[in-house]
Amino acid sequence: MAEIAGGLSGYAYATRWHDRHAYRFSVESTVYIDAGVVGQGLGERLYLSLLSQLRHQGLHAVMAVIALPNAASVALHEKVGFRQSGCLRAVGRKFERWIDVGYWQCFLTDAPEP
Repeated sequence: MAEIAGGLSGYAYATRWHDRHAYRFSVESTVYIDAGVVGQGLGERLYLSLLSQLRHQGLHAVMAVIALPNAASVALHEKVGFRQSGCLRAVGRKFERWIDVGYWQCFLTDAPEP
């Protein structure tokens, strides 16, 4: 969590990817940055801190789910090491329209060969 002038400016956290035992080393991440501080490097600092903590906890893979289009979020995720792994068409609903949802992955331990 990050505060600027006593107000919440951003946060990053991770939750279980799926409940099944086989997925216990994978998580889904979320990052939020207040619009007033976008572009100041806060997202990168929060994400790098989160990824470091997850690595120390012995986790293997982090997934990010991004409502598309969202160039700023894609750029942030790719800057800290995420790579796109898929896209689901028209599965989300936002602002009275169907949206695509992209999946990005970051490996904290050795990544499998493609």
